[in-house]
Amino acid sequence: MKNLDTLFNVYDFKFTDESVQDSVKEILAKNFAKNDNKDVYRKCLSFIDLTSLNATDTEEKIEKMMQKVNDFPPHFPDIENVPAVCVFPSLVPITRQTLTGNTKIAAVSACFPTSQTFIEAKIAETALTALAGADEIDVVISLGKFLSGNYAEVLEELEEIKAACRNAHLKVIIESGSLPSCADIKKASIISIVAGADFIKTSTGKTEPAATLEAAFVMCQTIKEYYQKSGVKIGFKPAGGIATTKDAVEFYTIVEHILGKEWLNADLFRIGASRLANDLLSKIYDKEIKYY
Repeated sequence: MKNLDTLFNVYDFKFTDESVQDSVKEILAKNFAKNDNKDVYRKCLSFIDLTSLNATDTEEKIEKMMQKVNDFPPHFPDIENVPAVCVFPSLVPITRQTLTGNTKIAAVSACFPTSQTFIEAKIAETALTALAGADEIDVVISLGKFLSGNYAEVLEELEEIKAACRNAHLKVIIESGSLPSCADIKKASIISIVAGADFIKTSTGKTEPAATLEAAFVMCQTIKEYYQKSGVKIGFKPAGGIATTKDAVEFYTIVEHILGKEWLNADLFRIGASRLANDLLSKIYDKEIKYY
């Protein structure tokens, strides 16, 4: 079992929850206004993982949703389509069958959203989801093990899940709202990145609080530090409760300020949302639009 103290010691933990809150307020006060415009709204729409993760999801519902994605370009030719859709594992086949164009398929896996099952089951579900045609796999860290301080077990589980993804990208959800402090958010981010995450993601959207700007600040700072040490770029995805254009622009502003414009593309920045797209479209066209 690995001791992660040495790993944590090479990262900056000289901050408090209060100092993070103050930093977020300062960033938004200085930068939000310049980003509150239609060009940024358009960019934000092109970062959305269009999501349906409901117990009531059916093949027919997902097929209809995919057809909307397929038909988006002729309806809105001046806006980039969503880069990905996110569904449950069992609905990947109908998604793959229906979806056209370049939009990727993301699927939750490994006992989403609780991650409370045997590692063998997590690996099996992840492998089956990748085999079914998912381009990206979204999984939750073992929160119970993390909160008990069993960081090495969390890391080793994620390494095994990463191997099961094969060619699919791994997005690791740290469920930041369930972690006691910003320091814990940083530890969970470091573990996820070192284990092989291609993206780190705030939340499942199934718990409260979901995505927060403070979590985004800490996670982006961690990604920046890792990049400075390794030269490897890790993506960032806030998800859960991001429903308004204002929400999206705030997260965009945090990413831009900390990570820079080179992160402002769908390969490195996604927004997890099921309600946001219509609000952005309405703001872009100055009229109510309920396309999705």
